[in-house]
Amino acid sequence: MAAMDFDLSPDHELIRRTVRDFAEGEVAPVAEALDREKAFPYAIVRQLGELGLMGIPFPEEVGGSGGDTLAYAIAVEELTRVDSSVAITMCAHTSLGTQPIYLFGSEAQKAELLPDLCAGRKLGAFGLTEPEAGSDAGNVKTRAQLDEGAGEWVIDGAKQFITNAGTEVSGHVAITAVTHRDPARPGRPEISNLIVENGTPGYEPGEPYRKMGWNASDTRPLSFADCRVPEANLLGPRGAGFKQFLAILDGGRIGVAAMGVGLAQGALDEALAYAKERSAFGQAISKYQAIQAKLADMATEIEAARLLTYRAAWLKDQGRDFTLTAAQAKLKTGRLAVRASEEAVQIHGGYGYIEEYPVCRFYRDAKVLTIGEGTDEVQQMVIARGLGA
Repeated sequence: MAAMDFDLSPDHELIRRTVRDFAEGEVAPVAEALDREKAFPYAIVRQLGELGLMGIPFPEEVGGSGGDTLAYAIAVEELTRVDSSVAITMCAHTSLGTQPIYLFGSEAQKAELLPDLCAGRKLGAFGLTEPEAGSDAGNVKTRAQLDEGAGEWVIDGAKQFITNAGTEVSGHVAITAVTHRDPARPGRPEISNLIVENGTPGYEPGEPYRKMGWNASDTRPLSFADCRVPEANLLGPRGAGFKQFLAILDGGRIGVAAMGVGLAQGALDEALAYAKERSAFGQAISKYQAIQAKLADMATEIEAARLLTYRAAWLKDQGRDFTLTAAQAKLKTGRLAVRASEEAVQIHGGYGYIEEYPVCRFYRDAKVLTIGEGTDEVQQMVIARGLGA
């Protein structure tokens, strides 16, 4: 097996510096207020688009920045060091909103949608999760029936926990729907993906959820009632939806893993800075062995998780099978983000429980990384299958 070269290229180092400078200069000063006010970061999203960060892993000929998956993971990591709401907005838009169009869209769909998506002028979303179709992703209840006379798909159903679908700049959501059920094969529905543009009659984004974290990101339920879209809005071949969304989730796990690394690193940064400033019993608490042990363990685990995440991205960029590594990275980093943010709060003591300190927000934001894009239990199933168990 070929070894991975862990020396980042000048282009990768450039995107790290660019995103870090942007995150520290533009995002950090407003992150607490955005979280407190539950305000979607429209100005920041516009700036991300202007910097070319909303279309990093897509070719320049379709409007993207011509980067690779590793560059994208680095950008997500650097944003999450400062704020998870901004990071998940970019992450979901790229992995779940734009990637399906790029991978499976027709030439007409790509020409119509990708330029605005890659430039961040429009946000994309992906609608998979339903009340009974989360971890059991194939148990889709949303229906789409083809009205051949009208040349339209008629969609009825609902989705939940969908990111980026209800903002003023939302462009479309690609949803999974049962397009045929064979009575001779119960339990084996035909699932397809369909593009539904915002503003389509019969499609209604619901009110935003009240969440534990990610308060400045847009997360809400969607409903479809006699929602009609052109027959040409089918994404890829009819019946290919299940295979498509498994591929989308594989790639998406790299982005979420990068979020876990970034959040853990942000927690460590804050904890270290506070420990060096806070004095107790006549010296900085960073001088005490108990605090040093926490910091040392955090730093070591973060570096291991970062390398695992970068390897998953590298494998994808090499065109090799990355499913197992992406699941391992997602499992590792989600758990690490929870532990690192908890330790950061502990090091801060009482101040860690106060919202003005970033570690309080990090702690609330971390837990969903063990749930979204496939729960830890689902990752363990994927990993076990990858091992041949």
